[in-house]
Amino acid sequence: MDNEELTLFRDMAHRALEAEISPHIEQWEAQHSVPRELWHTLGQAGLLCPDMPEEYGAAGTTPEVTFAVIEEMSRLGFGGIASGYSIHSNIVAPYIEHFGTEEQKSQWLPKMVTGEALGALAMTEPSAGSDVQSIRTKAVKDGDEWILNGSKIFITNGMLADIVIVAAITDPGKGAKGTSLFIVDATLPGFARGKKIEKMGQHTSDTAELFFQDVRLPASSLLGELNKGFVIMMTELPRERLGIAAQAIAAAEGALDITVDYVLERKAFGQTIASFQNTRFTLAEVKTEIAINRAFYEKCADAYTEQRLTAEDAAMLKYASTEMQCKTVDQCLQLFGGYGYTTEYPISRFYTDARIQRIYGGTSEIMRELVARSILGR
Repeated sequence: MDNEELTLFRDMAHRALEAEISPHIEQWEAQHSVPRELWHTLGQAGLLCPDMPEEYGAAGTTPEVTFAVIEEMSRLGFGGIASGYSIHSNIVAPYIEHFGTEEQKSQWLPKMVTGEALGALAMTEPSAGSDVQSIRTKAVKDGDEWILNGSKIFITNGMLADIVIVAAITDPGKGAKGTSLFIVDATLPGFARGKKIEKMGQHTSDTAELFFQDVRLPASSLLGELNKGFVIMMTELPRERLGIAAQAIAAAEGALDITVDYVLERKAFGQTIASFQNTRFTLAEVKTEIAINRAFYEKCADAYTEQRLTAEDAAMLKYASTEMQCKTVDQCLQLFGGYGYTTEYPISRFYTDARIQRIYGGTSEIMRELVARSILGR
């Protein structure tokens, strides 16, 4: 897709999101949830999983189109929805496309494109966050089936998901080398959802704890090769982190846009806030930080499209962009004064939605460690 086509698609996505989400976002934020129908609506608009193959009902575009949707959601201040969308379209669907059997692809991808099936990824456990090698959920072979037991926490889309990719130990004692992935149908007996987890931000992203008690899975539920789950996760992490960076940079841009509008209208001491040197210098700093991160992001996005994005560059991008997001949104909120601390002004949502970005997908601390290893070789 050339730049002109991508711009046209981005404009279309922006208009569709404004029409379908903007009128309801305040209500959904207040009730800390979105209706299940939203995903059907996004599917009908052609916004779900656009870079999946045409044979499964998708548009067959390049991944940059999926990133563009994530950006437009984030720019509009729909951080929670952007996270749920990214899990569905940017993580779960590619996992299935890249490592699934034809049977798995045919069963799930068409439904994910239409929104009939909402996806979730279940890796994190109470004792296994960034350290996925500490997973305790187990799957034991029983004839032609697997019996799944365990629990997962902080699972985005967990309350509404129809399909969950679950990481489980299949060869105890081997750590990461004994981990496998399974596609779990949420209607299976033994699958249960805990109480929705309330968060400080991203209220429109439903987050849940999931439980698996003697869930019987057919042999066809195994995603990819046995005991290769950790390898698959590591293979897909660069794309996940690229999506998080797309959220970070576009959200910072959206926060800057509404801040500029505010300071040009708000007056203090007989003049607009935009007239003060502190305001002007702050906006200049924010714009510069965003521009630097966008340049690196676009370089990494191009590399991913050409299948040459390294894990180290993805880690640097995720670390730099999310730290920048939190810093610049905080600077923008400060220019709103006391109004910025109220939920009446969207800048407060940009602020609270940003904080988790430095945690999920690998914490900033883990990103720094990965980069350090790439430098020192250990």
